[in-house]
Amino acid sequence: MKFLKSMAISFWKLGAGLEIYFSHICFSINKRLQLLKENNEKKRSKILYLVPNINIISNDAETYNWTSINNDPGFKVQSIHGFKKGWYKLSFEISAACSMGLAKLYIDYGKGYTEKNSISIAFRNEDPIELVIRLKHNARALRFDPFDKAVNFTIDTFAIESQSPYCVKTLMLEYLCIKENRFSLSDPWALWSRIRSEALPEFKSPLFYLYREYRAEIKRNLADYNYELWLSFKCPATIKTIDAAVFEQKKFLKRPRFSIIMPVYNPVLKYLVKAIDSVVGQSYDNWELCIADDCSTDIDVRAMLSHYASKEPRIKVLFRESNGHISEASNSALSLAAGDYVAFLDQDDELAVHALHFIASYINNQPNLKFIYTDEDKIDSAGARSSPHFKSDWNPDLFFSQNYISHLSCFDYNIVDQIGGFRIGLEGSQDYDLILRCLQHIDPEQIAHIPVVLYHWRIHEGSTAQSEKCKPYSSTAGLRALRDYFRAIDQFDVVVNSGISSNTYRVTFPLSHPRPLVSILIPTRDKFQLLNRCIESVLSKTAYKNFEIIIIDNGSREPEVKNYLRQLQQIHTNIHVLDYPFHFNYSAINNYAANASRGEILALLNNDVEVINSSWLTEMVRHASRDDIGCVGAKLYYEDNTIQHAGVIVGLGGVAGHSHKHCCGDAPGYFRRLQLTQNLSAVTGACMLIKRELYFEVGGMEENLAVAFNDVDFCLKVREAGYRNLWTPYAELYHFESKSRGAEDDPVKLARFSAEVEFMKNKWGRILSEDPYYNVNLSRAREDFSIASRDE
Repeated sequence: MKFLKSMAISFWKLGAGLEIYFSHICFSINKRLQLLKENNEKKRSKILYLVPNINIISNDAETYNWTSINNDPGFKVQSIHGFKKGWYKLSFEISAACSMGLAKLYIDYGKGYTEKNSISIAFRNEDPIELVIRLKHNARALRFDPFDKAVNFTIDTFAIESQSPYCVKTLMLEYLCIKENRFSLSDPWALWSRIRSEALPEFKSPLFYLYREYRAEIKRNLADYNYELWLSFKCPATIKTIDAAVFEQKKFLKRPRFSIIMPVYNPVLKYLVKAIDSVVGQSYDNWELCIADDCSTDIDVRAMLSHYASKEPRIKVLFRESNGHISEASNSALSLAAGDYVAFLDQDDELAVHALHFIASYINNQPNLKFIYTDEDKIDSAGARSSPHFKSDWNPDLFFSQNYISHLSCFDYNIVDQIGGFRIGLEGSQDYDLILRCLQHIDPEQIAHIPVVLYHWRIHEGSTAQSEKCKPYSSTAGLRALRDYFRAIDQFDVVVNSGISSNTYRVTFPLSHPRPLVSILIPTRDKFQLLNRCIESVLSKTAYKNFEIIIIDNGSREPEVKNYLRQLQQIHTNIHVLDYPFHFNYSAINNYAANASRGEILALLNNDVEVINSSWLTEMVRHASRDDIGCVGAKLYYEDNTIQHAGVIVGLGGVAGHSHKHCCGDAPGYFRRLQLTQNLSAVTGACMLIKRELYFEVGGMEENLAVAFNDVDFCLKVREAGYRNLWTPYAELYHFESKSRGAEDDPVKLARFSAEVEFMKNKWGRILSEDPYYNVNLSRAREDFSIASRDE
């Protein structure tokens, strides 16, 4: 057995005992804490038991060696002191045959173990793990799942220790600033000062602000672990060898020439070498590398570039006589270009070996393409890859909210030449500005996204891959670029402001005069408290006033509800009640009410929602009024302020699922998508706006779908008709999710649900597996934008 190490950190020493529970034997591990206090106070002991609960077999109680028999092994964690609300440090060390593992700690607050109340922990073999956790309430039980696969393993140490706020603050600050080095601040207490300055104006606890950043960092590490696993099985299966790529290129009808544009200024030489070598090593050979040195003061740069140019005729180098910043240098490099297409490579980044091969292949399949972009990840000084960005296909409203395209971008040379290359004065967002100006000469069908990681963005001190704070001027430049774009296309009444996070933007579209009438359709049956909360919140919290409410009563029996409906009509001239005395059919109910409506815009609203921000309807009407926009959805929260709806991804779970479901309400989401207006394939009918004329143009809602997926089907019909559906984070409501209809738990309801699933699969087929606003590399089994597992 591996000897336990004495460490400055505290840990539980493992012991073992045999316990008999109800005629079956389970092994427990007796762990004794040796807590080393700084003030040398007397050591104290606690007993902690890990009891094999499910899918675990003991190999040797003496050495604490176990085997998980499938992907869901679990230990029940028992403590004689229990687990009370508060701060804890979880620490463990596991030895196994595999190099990496994924553990989970499940917390039972009294309603059983759920994924919502679980913490995932990525770890490496034999590396000690320390993790700060917070129990929101007293926990009834804990469960520790050491792996997510079948494997032999040994638990060398395991501890869950109560901690003071001061101790957890220190642990989290050290983790963020020292271990991970994700922040430009190297001093933990400088970071703490920044956290306090952000928290205090909002009257929130700085410690909880810190914990939020800490948890976000843990999730990034988890994503990197999943990505490392993904690379181990995905790349060999999908990426061609150079010989295979060359053989495929012989079938190309077109062999476009690519001009790779690289501005250079005082680069780290070892990274410059890697960048140039990544071009030289391309499996597709019809390229030229156009380098403009922006008067580097490092004399070794000139020597290095001259050396490459002398030995490789496809490398062209221009040495500028004065420093002009990145836009001027890029234009100098463009002046060397003679290719059919231009792509851009930063001086310290790398292209994947088949980057140009994939782009050339797409151009051969779609000769009309003018703009191609790819997925990307980050790469550190040791060559380790992390933080993959698996992007949406062309998503105009997301692009107006953030330059999600970034790297690798490739353009038809003639368009870049036509617009005059890069504009001076937009440094920091010069690439965003270039795309925006190119868009004025490109049709949407001439844009292609390649869902393959073909660009590696270097992480090092001072790079924006490390921190956006390295270029604080980029957000201001992006604002100017976006404002200039809307002026250039004659949309002078569009207002562009900064978004929730740096380098994000909020685009506000105009409202017409007079304001369009909105017909808010609310189906209901009984449940007075739900209906009352919904109606009163709409009446009292909605700044947009030109609306009517049509309540469709689907057979209410409660006297309180009947009286309330009568009173509403007596008091409010803009509230009408329609009786619908038939079996519940959400689609039929809304079609019935839509026919009776007077508004130019229809708002489908569940009776179990509550308005949060007063501008919700104004925001949604602005978008629904746009000529090219179809359905508009809102940001909906559960009662505990976690995300219930942030748009719908088709294909999740087989048909459709909600984006970012159960994420924290103020979380940024996958590459900030929870904070950004964007196009999506569908939005929920719990709160959806659409032009009345368009509603009937696509035939209304599908009445064969009485309960489930009718909103998804409707949105897909709208999308097929040529409109973009849209989700906005600036319209916020609570959604208490179908409490008036009850659960889907009896045989009749389950049979109906199965039939609706089959209806969707038969009608939409392959479309359900190809959501253009998602990515084929992301999971279709989970709603958190995590990377697809091996079996997906």
